Amino acid sequence: MDSNFYVFRSEWSLDAPVEDVFTALAELTAYPSWWPEVRTVREVSPVESELVCRSLLPYDLTFSSRQSRKDPGTGVLEASLHGDLDGFSRWTISPAPGGSLAVFDEEVTAQKTLLRLFGRIARPAFRANHTLMMRHGRRGLRTFLAGMRLGRGSNSD
Repeated sequence: MDSNFYVFRSEWSLDAPVEDVFTALAELTAYPSWWPEVRTVREVSPVESELVCRSLLPYDLTFSSRQSRKDPGTGVLEASLHGDLDGFSRWTISPAPGGSLAVFDEEVTAQKTLLRLFGRIARPAFRANHTLMMRHGRRGLRTFLAGMRLGRGSNSD
């Protein structure tokens, strides 16, 4: 197996309806407001954005995310990724007790020279870096969704 190929899966239990989670995750340009490791998102077109991400380790990942599927009926958001990471990412949002379950699946090949050079020996550190990023993302999204609910509550008074 290619030492630069990674498969990630994260499951986020969220105290929010599927529709709110889908709406929040579909709006890539808002990610930097709630996900600390997503440093910038620049919309290139209605279906493509350029992202710069950085977690604990001292390197940025810059890649384009091109929407390949946006289906609110099934709760699926999928994108192809190109740049420092090549592959795909997918969110699948479904109802769960107390709210929603957002499952993140990603299969990518690292193209960034630094990651390729140290992929074999630093793989555990790269995976831990990703785990930390996902933990912060879940926490940020929970706060963001709570703010959405509060905002709706104050508008209905």
